[in-house]
Amino acid sequence: MSAQSSSAALGQPVFGDRSFAAFLFDMDGTILSSIAAAERVWGRWAEKHGLDVAAFIPTIHGQRGVDTIAKQNLPGIDITEEADWITREELIDLDGIDAIAGVAAFLASLPQDKWAVVTSAPRELALKRIAAAGLPVPPMIVASEDVQRGKPAPDCFLLGAQKLGVEATQCLVFEDAPAGIAGAEAAGAHVMVVTATHDHQLTTAHPTLDSYKHLSVQQTADGRLQVFAR
Repeated sequence: MSAQSSSAALGQPVFGDRSFAAFLFDMDGTILSSIAAAERVWGRWAEKHGLDVAAFIPTIHGQRGVDTIAKQNLPGIDITEEADWITREELIDLDGIDAIAGVAAFLASLPQDKWAVVTSAPRELALKRIAAAGLPVPPMIVASEDVQRGKPAPDCFLLGAQKLGVEATQCLVFEDAPAGIAGAEAAGAHVMVVTATHDHQLTTAHPTLDSYKHLSVQQTADGRLQVFAR
């Protein structure tokens, strides 16, 4: 089979002729769904502090716990202690965590040195949730404790690219949340928006996918990654 016919069998290139040095994946809502578990824990925390739970819950996704808590401007609390409480509860509550459709096979198709998970969750929690979803341990993880500034700052994506030995501008970021999308854009990366867990349509100029079932990758002669959709 020729290279041309092989590419045709993969489907249509998502980014035209563009290829990437590496992929950076957010975790929650991108490779797995832990929304139910996270919202249960954060809901209990919000009730404890007298917040409007319904209004508060939509604000928790895609950012570090310490940043979410700090934005509430609650008097007399220790932000670090509150974030630690959240993490302890989330480490216990792992019910209903599932992999996004098709992601296991998609990740397995990637060279191990060309992808990483970049998450706003603490490392211990990320590993627990990844295991609960039945996914393999990523070759590299950038977690909340690895950066001074969380998403939407670009720091985590810049660090992820650096650890893979590439420039962030040469990476494709898979994200689901506005804060993460903004962080990836600020890092100069290209973005694929995962909508598998979205209840409402997200307005974005970036390509979107609702599962990984029809997504595939071809490695070019120079080792870069090109994305196709069937």
